[in-house]
Amino acid sequence: MNAMIRTDRQKLQADFDALAALTEPGRPWTRRSFTPLFLKGREYLQRRFAEEGLDCRIDVAGNLIGRWEGNNPSLPVLMTGSHSDTVPSGGRFDGIAGILTGLAAISALRKAGIRPSHTIELVDFLAEEPSEWGLSCIGSRGMAAALEPHHFDLKGPNGEDLASAITRMGGKPEQIRQSRRTDIDRFVEIHIEQGPVLERSGMPIGVVTAIAGIARLRIRFEGEAGHAGTTPMDMRADAGLAAARLALALRDAARAVTGQGHFTATTGIMRFEPGGANVVPGAAELIVDIRAEQDAAMDTFLKTAEGLAGSAADAEGCRVASFERLSRTFAVACDEATRTLISTAASDMGLAAMPLASGAGHDAAFVAQIAPAAMIFVPSKGGRSHTPEEWTDLEAIALSADLLALTLLRLDTRKHT
Repeated sequence: MNAMIRTDRQKLQADFDALAALTEPGRPWTRRSFTPLFLKGREYLQRRFAEEGLDCRIDVAGNLIGRWEGNNPSLPVLMTGSHSDTVPSGGRFDGIAGILTGLAAISALRKAGIRPSHTIELVDFLAEEPSEWGLSCIGSRGMAAALEPHHFDLKGPNGEDLASAITRMGGKPEQIRQSRRTDIDRFVEIHIEQGPVLERSGMPIGVVTAIAGIARLRIRFEGEAGHAGTTPMDMRADAGLAAARLALALRDAARAVTGQGHFTATTGIMRFEPGGANVVPGAAELIVDIRAEQDAAMDTFLKTAEGLAGSAADAEGCRVASFERLSRTFAVACDEATRTLISTAASDMGLAAMPLASGAGHDAAFVAQIAPAAMIFVPSKGGRSHTPEEWTDLEAIALSADLLALTLLRLDTRKHT
């Protein structure tokens, strides 16, 4: 039976091409959540779900769900999927690969004459990417009842609040807090890696160990503005140089984190005041993004960062005016039993697979609050993502769909303890 599971490459390619055509003119590939184009994409997906025999609905959080009813209604649901919204100019594969591979896997199982004992659901989660409401993973947060009351009041374009936007997508925000899913047995999400590790390692499959926790810091230095030409170099309190020192120190400290899994620190924003080419910066502000596979490594680094900021300020005769933690999420470990099942299935298919962490956030992190969750990564060409050049070869995606089909079959037929 396992040898019969091969997904339809031609249909998979046609689905990618059809969704790629639904993009803002001149901005490939852009389908922002809550927009008319996003809804057109959903119309296409709903039509394809129905063609493959799935019953479709929109849940209270605005997620599109295709359901393949199992033989045993007493068993919990096996779930797969991802998201169909995109960042601006960068979503040909990001997210949509997880939906289309799920569809291809289900289609292949049905074509093989398999009728699962478990019900299988395929989900397009609403607004995984950061939205115009300042929030990401809206649909998966909603499924886990992790949307807080203040989230519904967030304002987006034209002053529309998030609750109204979810309603516009077909959801029922007033029911979300009481609708936490408790019937999911396992969740498996396929995603492009969005990094260079698999390609450089020559590996077709990544089995994700954990989804990194993320912290963001805003640090402000204050010194003394002065004339760039008349203030002697040894009499300056240059806040810009303090910020530059800190950025380099944080890079070096992140490189020094070893033996604790995936870890990165990035100074992505740096602003100088007053911002004149001929003025010594009197103030500087940085925003730093830190990601860690292990929460203990994050905790240690956050303490280290505060000390490094003080040292950078002292070296330039400045002061740390503020050291603010903007946000913090915690790392989410992928389910070990499901990871093992995926790795074994890949081996049985002759596919090499390697463990690796995800430095990016995913819907799986929120689904993991309500069910064991795992992820399968496929290589990204050049490690590029969130750009128009984002690319993953069709055969690489199709192989992951084959693996997903076998994984779902083995999850369905395993013995429950």
